[in-house]
Amino acid sequence: MTESFHDIEWLARTRQQGDVAAWLERIPYARRIGVSVETATDGEGLVFRLAPHEANIGNVLLPALHGGVVAAFMETAATLDLMLAAREPRLPRVVDVSIDYLRTARVVPTLARCELLREGRRMANVRVWAWQSDEGTPVATARLHFALGEMTTQDA
Repeated sequence: MTESFHDIEWLARTRQQGDVAAWLERIPYARRIGVSVETATDGEGLVFRLAPHEANIGNVLLPALHGGVVAAFMETAATLDLMLAAREPRLPRVVDVSIDYLRTARVVPTLARCELLREGRRMANVRVWAWQSDEGTPVATARLHFALGEMTTQDA
């Protein structure tokens, strides 16, 4: 993912505009599984959406989304949300992910929201929760730890 994001001017410009959709266009896996983003209707940040693609099914008997797809969706949401919320343009790198699968993720639209818990000079912590019909009843929650790299002109 990071190879596409080394144009510091483009990253700063899209970040200033809040154009997370432009970032998603540069992540092939996010496009493949059907990740999109919109501003939350309550005005509180972003809501990420995972489209119910048949290719994302892990258990055809239920049917249910593959746990890896749910995890990738939540990781993508956390990374992009952090890139937007950070004090300055930075490329976060995942250090640790802890996911709790709480219930079966059916093959319906899945939504996620993120909360930046802490942003230090070198590390950041983000919490993510994903739901399908009711935000108060998540299908999964995650906590991610990121290393925060400094963007330099050498990265471009």
